[in-house]
Amino acid sequence: MKATLTSKGQVTIPQAIRTRLGLRTGDVLEFDEDAPYLKATRPIPDGAWEDVGQGWKDPFPGRSADQALDELRGPVALPPTRGRRRAHRP
Repeated sequence: MKATLTSKGQVTIPQAIRTRLGLRTGDVLEFDEDAPYLKATRPIPDGAWEDVGQGWKDPFPGRSADQALDELRGPVALPPTRGRRRAHRP
């Protein structure tokens, strides 16, 4: 797809791309001036990261990582070892 840069520095993003990316009238885009090509992204809204992880609870409280994995995957049969001591897992 092609677009033409106007004398005012404006470019119309083709409809197919706007639809695929869910772009709407009034959306703000940021341009990466350090990229070796034209790169535009939606900025992350102020305060968006403050909500990440809110209300998260440990699904395996009091268990070690090994205990949580054992609970998730069930018992694992280890292959026999040849001449090596087998690691003991509680």
